[in-house]
Amino acid sequence: MHPTNQRVLDAVTAAGIEPRMVFLDEHARTAALAAAQIGCEVGAIANSLVFDSDGEPLLVMASGAARVDTDLIASTVGAGRVERASAAFVREATGMAIGGVAPTGHPARLRALVDVELEQYEEIWAAGGTPDTVMALRYPDLVRLTGGTPVRVR
Repeated sequence: MHPTNQRVLDAVTAAGIEPRMVFLDEHARTAALAAAQIGCEVGAIANSLVFDSDGEPLLVMASGAARVDTDLIASTVGAGRVERASAAFVREATGMAIGGVAPTGHPARLRALVDVELEQYEEIWAAGGTPDTVMALRYPDLVRLTGGTPVRVR
């Protein structure tokens, strides 16, 4: 197991959530690729998107079916600007590469928002720290795990 996967599993377990990590046959760097391998709706994929919010990292857990409205997010968090972060910014904030960013296991807890559209799914899937791993979660567990605020992202 990759050390990043172990770090994520340790953080999930420490939060009192029973981890269920799945190792995929191929890398799934997009929600559509992950959904196809898992056999779920694209909307049930919880994308871990890191944004640059006035120079600070902001984790947005968005449904794979959603396109995040950065103006809405900026208004929601009271930021002057929110924009997609660079790969280097994401790695520095999370210790993970884009396409595999988990909702937890980062060097420090990130400010987080959780898409309310994910609540409709009994089971949601988030990255497990590498592009070839995912983990099954329930919406309340995702909110608790990230310490995130449930919001509309589009």
